[in-house]
Amino acid sequence: MALWRIPTRCEHLRPATLYKVLAALAEMKGQFGPYAARRTAALLERATHARLRDPADLIRLHEVVLYLRAYPQSPRVLRLADKILFSFADRLRRVDRDPFDDPEISGIAGAGLSTNFSYDVAQGLAARYPLHIDWENYEHSDRLGVLARLIPLAGEYAAVEPHVDWRYWFERARGTVKWLLAHVDRQTYDLLEVPLRWELGDSFATRSRTRILRRRIYYHRSPFLKRSEISLDREFAAPKTTMTRIARPQKILNTILDTSAVRYRELWGFTHPDAAHVYHADFGRGVDFYFFGVPPEWRLPLRAYHAGMFFKNGVPIGYVEGLSLFERMEVGFNLYYTFREGETAWLYAQILKIFREQLGVTCYSVDPYQLGHENDEAIDSGAFWFYRKLGFRSTSKKLTALIEREESRIGANREYRTPPATLRRLAEAPLIYGGGKEWDHFDLRNLPLNPRVPPGKHAPEESRYLRGMQQDRKLRRQLLMTRDKS
Repeated sequence: MALWRIPTRCEHLRPATLYKVLAALAEMKGQFGPYAARRTAALLERATHARLRDPADLIRLHEVVLYLRAYPQSPRVLRLADKILFSFADRLRRVDRDPFDDPEISGIAGAGLSTNFSYDVAQGLAARYPLHIDWENYEHSDRLGVLARLIPLAGEYAAVEPHVDWRYWFERARGTVKWLLAHVDRQTYDLLEVPLRWELGDSFATRSRTRILRRRIYYHRSPFLKRSEISLDREFAAPKTTMTRIARPQKILNTILDTSAVRYRELWGFTHPDAAHVYHADFGRGVDFYFFGVPPEWRLPLRAYHAGMFFKNGVPIGYVEGLSLFERMEVGFNLYYTFREGETAWLYAQILKIFREQLGVTCYSVDPYQLGHENDEAIDSGAFWFYRKLGFRSTSKKLTALIEREESRIGANREYRTPPATLRRLAEAPLIYGGGKEWDHFDLRNLPLNPRVPPGKHAPEESRYLRGMQQDRKLRRQLLMTRDKS
């Protein structure tokens, strides 16, 4: 660790010194003990007074400090992290904001974003935030011809004129996003592909400020739980995790929707949550998990669907969704990039444990996309090895020799890293944990177009449907052995 002097408060932070402060803060991630807590706090104190003008420096500061807010070593570190994060709306007033719209880092306080949200997400956001049509980036404004039936004079003009300025008529009618959503149906709105501009300001929807209330903060004063210390079978054998039903879940559901939206993401379950059945689990170590399905009108025809979001010391750090058929669940797990140096393996094990206990699933499948197939982010993070080292097996016999070769190289040289090209080959097939070999080559596309669906699909909770399906051994045998011949 660099042993350079931290400037006193009255000193001006020159660019070279500022760079060292940011670099040193990054080094403090995953450092523990009294000295680490004091040093981190001192560095945060210096960053509090730093005047940054370069967007890249501001982004770097934001991500490091947000990580330290989720994984603080002491109460002082937490307080200083929040102080810096809560200042970002003011900091961005003095810099070029365009770089902050990038999907890779969107959601910082003081910035904004533009995208064509789906009807349901747009409706949920417009009810709580000021959204505007981003006319400068609207490539299909001619589709607003739907306004002809909403604004009679515009309809008359459009009937006889070859070119219509629909923006003019929309603004002439004092149209708003809420007004548009109220006057067109879901299908029509989605076909319009209207880009919406959301100026985040200093709202609690921003990544800088989103928090859920937690009575006790977990301070990291000792090393993280390592992946090598985690055994899925051992975690599954531990006492059952307590889950409680949330009586008034709308606030947390809004937070989950906002958290996803500011990152340009939409998830089926977050858009259509079953508000009547939202559950919470405290995993310990500062982690809260909120978990729910979808109501009957939004359920998938065959598979059961569940989704959830997890928070670390009140900060949202990622989400998960599960698609279940009998005892098998296809798991989509996403830890936001800011937090990928934490206790990921332990967290993942707790989530699989919850699914096992609450839904009865015992076989977990990871889609190739999650491993890196057409997903550079997963390649960069080495996602294949994260799952492989937890005990997942490849469903492809063709990859066996390649996997063994790479494992041998890793075992012989700690510095060895699997090349990206090889990781892409390893990501060609799903990984699976548990379950019989009959699941290794299961593909929903091979099922009959109209498979028999067991009773209970419209039960109050879809977990009941899934439990019933798990008892139907005849249907299981039919679906796993049948191939569509049409």
